[in-house]
Amino acid sequence: MARPPSFDRRQLLVEALAVADERGLDAVTMAGVGSRLGVTAMALYRSVRTKADLIDGLVEVLLTEFPSVPRQLPWSERLRILAGNIRRTARRHPSVVPLLLTRPVVTDEAIQVREVVYDALREAGIVEREVPRVERLVSTAVLGFAVSEVSGRFGRASRDLLDGDFEALLSMLERQIMDEASPDRRESGEGSLPKVHP
Repeated sequence: MARPPSFDRRQLLVEALAVADERGLDAVTMAGVGSRLGVTAMALYRSVRTKADLIDGLVEVLLTEFPSVPRQLPWSERLRILAGNIRRTARRHPSVVPLLLTRPVVTDEAIQVREVVYDALREAGIVEREVPRVERLVSTAVLGFAVSEVSGRFGRASRDLLDGDFEALLSMLERQIMDEASPDRRESGEGSLPKVHP
């Protein structure tokens, strides 16, 4: 009797993302992903507990498909790199990336990406109690732009125009972060960096 193909959780999630890319989020079912992997739906329960767990895993894959940002970089550059990665992720997975606006970050791997943002904001001088709020604002702005771009909301705007708009958004966010930073950090002028194009 042939052994069923083996897979780990990451492979399962990558294949689930491929199903979503090809056929839409409604096609991401235990049976549909199992069929793609050559196993029964029951075989997936070793790696994911429910369909909701599977969808949360898609959020994880979307946030982690690029290499992690080196933590030794200045805070502003780390945020710009992450923002550029989110924009590229949206272009690669236009029908799936809206999940990042509708699902919370719950898996350990996805939470680690959010912690990179938290750490950058702390380094920028945002006081601890305000870090989650500023992260929500920054993330929503970047995700909103990325999802709007791939959904066609910006119409026939050229790539050059949108690149300029994205750079302007990142600069605005950087200035807002500096405005919200603790006074001693603001006065030092830390954080201003050259442009990092997405």
